[in-house]
Amino acid sequence: MKLGNFSVSLSVKNIEASKNFYETLGFKVFAGDMGKNYLIMKNEHTIIGLFQGMFDNNILTFNPGWNANAKKLDSFDDVRSIQKHLKSKGIKLEREADESTSGPENCVLKDPDGNVILIDQHV
Repeated sequence: MKLGNFSVSLSVKNIEASKNFYETLGFKVFAGDMGKNYLIMKNEHTIIGLFQGMFDNNILTFNPGWNANAKKLDSFDDVRSIQKHLKSKGIKLEREADESTSGPENCVLKDPDGNVILIDQHV
């Protein structure tokens, strides 16, 4: 199963302070909008998202169809295919992708410790 690009989405209290902190660690703004309280930052192949006021906990994020530069991959496993596989293995989903659609969609699950995993397809 190909889950695509991986990043950690961090729930932050002060996006400006978090931006400055991660810049000190060598991250640079890659995408996002400070005015909308979110930034995507990158250090080589490591990607983190900073999100202020959007969700309560940190989230492990996978983007099927994207590489580390948010460019579409020629070949990837669609989120609906990944979802079907997870369900066939008895994994409970917190949110299911609409299997009657194509293109951008997402599903959400939790690992055994309650960590949220977002499988978020943008293509």
